[in-house]
Amino acid sequence: MNKPLVVILAAVMLDAVGIGLIFPILPALLREVGHTQQISTMLGLMLALYSACQFLFSPILGVLSDRFGRRPVLLLSLAGAAIDYLVMAFAPELWMLVLGRAVAGITSANMAVATAYITDISTEEQRAKRFGYFHAMFGVGFIIGPVLGGLLGDYWVRAPFIAAALLNGINLAVALFLLPESRKGVAGGRVTLDMLNPFKPLRWALTFKALIPLMAIFVILNFVGTIYGTIWAIYSEDVFGWTGLTIGLSLGAFGVCHALAQAFLTGPVVARLGERRALLVGMAFEIGAIVTLALTPHGWVLFAMAPVFAMGGIGIPALQSLTTRQVDGERQGQLQGVLASLVSLAAVFGPVFFSSIYFLLRPNAPGMIWLVAVVVYLLAVPLMMGIGAKSKDVDAASAEL
Repeated sequence: MNKPLVVILAAVMLDAVGIGLIFPILPALLREVGHTQQISTMLGLMLALYSACQFLFSPILGVLSDRFGRRPVLLLSLAGAAIDYLVMAFAPELWMLVLGRAVAGITSANMAVATAYITDISTEEQRAKRFGYFHAMFGVGFIIGPVLGGLLGDYWVRAPFIAAALLNGINLAVALFLLPESRKGVAGGRVTLDMLNPFKPLRWALTFKALIPLMAIFVILNFVGTIYGTIWAIYSEDVFGWTGLTIGLSLGAFGVCHALAQAFLTGPVVARLGERRALLVGMAFEIGAIVTLALTPHGWVLFAMAPVFAMGGIGIPALQSLTTRQVDGERQGQLQGVLASLVSLAAVFGPVFFSSIYFLLRPNAPGMIWLVAVVVYLLAVPLMMGIGAKSKDVDAASAEL
């Protein structure tokens, strides 16, 4: 594994740890700063604001990285994140916390730049495997972050913000001294108002017929993926009577298996089957696991099914690699920005959709929520028929834009 890849993957993991640190203590901090126990509305607003800022700024950072290079955009976002978390650690007013979460959403949009960097330094044959590494390292960071945040938060509710600031500072130093530029910017490039329009990259992406079904599948897979964080805990309590410890262990097993599958199975499966078939295999495993979850009355089955769920994780890296083939190297930052924006869009609407449906199904048939997820997932199957080889009009369309 080459040095730039190791550095960018380490940066991704540290970034995920920094993001995850905050979630366990956010409710307690809102109660402390807001001087009230009625924080549910404000908590929902802050989580939605975070995802909305990711949605708006991922395409912008992607476009800026195409114009000015990946490295300066990464450095600027990491510096901004470190300062933001430090300010939030000592914020005395509620409005400062809200503003801070918006800034955190903006800076976390740098994941689009990180995936563009991986695209730059990888051949088309290497991308699926390396996107698997990317998702695995982000998953590992997101497992460590909440655990560490919970431990630090028990000591002092603001300690996780200081830890997140330190991690982003380390990330900044690593990128500054060890990360080379993967793609130089355009000579004489300057920021224009047109570049700051987050919807222009999406309109650009929709000009490619080959990209449309891929983006639709990307949205569906990520939309369904939100059900785990939204429903898993409450469903486990309702149906299996699990305690918080058991739920935490199940999520940990799920996360570890998922990370291992993405890191070590994505590459070999894609190399053997190709990206399209690997995507179908991943979808088949995940659908099978979800159906089993819907029908089983035994909680131990969730632990047994963790490796099967994990095999579904090879689908996203394979799909992401397949999508990069549709666009030339000059627009990879813009493309990755659009994909990251779509992930954020799914993160905004997915939890609302699944929690609302579960509220209706919970009294009589809670397991049906998983079958609803399967129905949504199956919408991607006919779209698979629209996936073809690299579009012949890519270069022409890119030239026009």
